[in-house]
Amino acid sequence: MKIKEIPIDQIKRPLPRTNDADKVAALMESIDEIGLQEPIDILEVDGQYYGFSGCHRYEACQRLGHQTIRCKVRKAPKSVLKMHLA
Repeated sequence: MKIKEIPIDQIKRPLPRTNDADKVAALMESIDEIGLQEPIDILEVDGQYYGFSGCHRYEACQRLGHQTIRCKVRKAPKSVLKMHLA
């Protein structure tokens, strides 16, 4: 697993999720003051990035206008992606 800065617009979030607005606001304040402390987890499948966790951190960075986000990137085959989508 590698830690990389990934462009936010290259991360696909295939599962819809409703985030807690208060949690996102608190994270935005924290990230604005001290930066993102914990990278989000990303699957890399055939050069494409997929995010299934870190939804609040992702949204907070996106709302703050960040172009990239620090990610723990794990390469995986399509079979692992299919398991996450099932």
